[in-house]
Amino acid sequence: MSAKKKVLVYECISGGGLAATCASAPPDSGLLAQGVAMRDALLADLQQLDDVIVSCVATRHAPLPASLPRVRAVLADAEGRPLPAADFLAREARRHDRVWVVAPEGDGLLGALALAVAPGRWVGCTLPAIRLAASKTATRERLAAHGIRVPHAWSPGRPEPGSAGQWVVKPDDGAGGERIRLHADFAPARNDLLARRAQGLASTAEVWIDGVPLSLSLRCSERRAELLSINRQHIAISADGALAYHGVDVAVMPLHSAAGQTLAALAQRIAVAIPGLAGYVGVDLVWRPAAADVPGDLAGDSEATVIEVNPRLTCAYVGLSAALGRNLAAEILRAHQPEPIGLVEY
Repeated sequence: MSAKKKVLVYECISGGGLAATCASAPPDSGLLAQGVAMRDALLADLQQLDDVIVSCVATRHAPLPASLPRVRAVLADAEGRPLPAADFLAREARRHDRVWVVAPEGDGLLGALALAVAPGRWVGCTLPAIRLAASKTATRERLAAHGIRVPHAWSPGRPEPGSAGQWVVKPDDGAGGERIRLHADFAPARNDLLARRAQGLASTAEVWIDGVPLSLSLRCSERRAELLSINRQHIAISADGALAYHGVDVAVMPLHSAAGQTLAALAQRIAVAIPGLAGYVGVDLVWRPAAADVPGDLAGDSEATVIEVNPRLTCAYVGLSAALGRNLAAEILRAHQPEPIGLVEY
């Protein structure tokens, strides 16, 4: 009988990886709530496996709930001032067979954490895929080179667009709605972009795409993608143009519908365009229904514009296993180890 595999889950926000000190600098409450929800959904799936020992990095700001009795807590702030996230993870990774990290791509964080873990222990996308997806510009250019529709972008030194229309300026390596601003036309967007770059902030300017904001939940492996669900995102735009993320509705469109088949084919093209996508991957896109006279209609012959690729768990993972009747964590973990993973009944 083979020994149980030791699996470590490190959700960076709840695990203290974004704070200078876990004891004195609690993370943003909104980000923390999202991180805890993803962490607990993943752990709930993993604790059903009878041939793994599951551990999770926790802090006093985000302790593990009583609903996860089979998960062992690894306290990031047990020794007072914690180590930097990558150093802490490198130490803990050596004590586990598999390491599953959930972290933002911004500022190279997810890439740095992947670099801290031996490739054989890492569950998820490869380091090259993470680094590519972390840059909106690099992702946009790679997808466009493979014939995938992406927003038109502008950068200094290129001819300025002549047609009117809204533009959006965002961090090149941000996540979600972080520091994204919508402008009524190109000129203020250009000025915003130039001001950010003058401050040393890597930023990009894109044409704003009207339509329905969707996300795709994918399970990827070896340049293949299975479309798990099509989700609707809730994005709010304030009077000054700032964008904010307000959650997601999971599985809003049948996968067997015409639109679902179109998006499944798109997911496969993305997996081919970005080698190294593995495990759970999220894709943000804008869906423009053909039936434009029916606001919010998701049916019919339509077009999708890909906005970004998230090489990690997203908020849409929460509740997805239950909605599909599958243990997605078990399926993904199985792809990283030859031994079968069994489910235990409670």
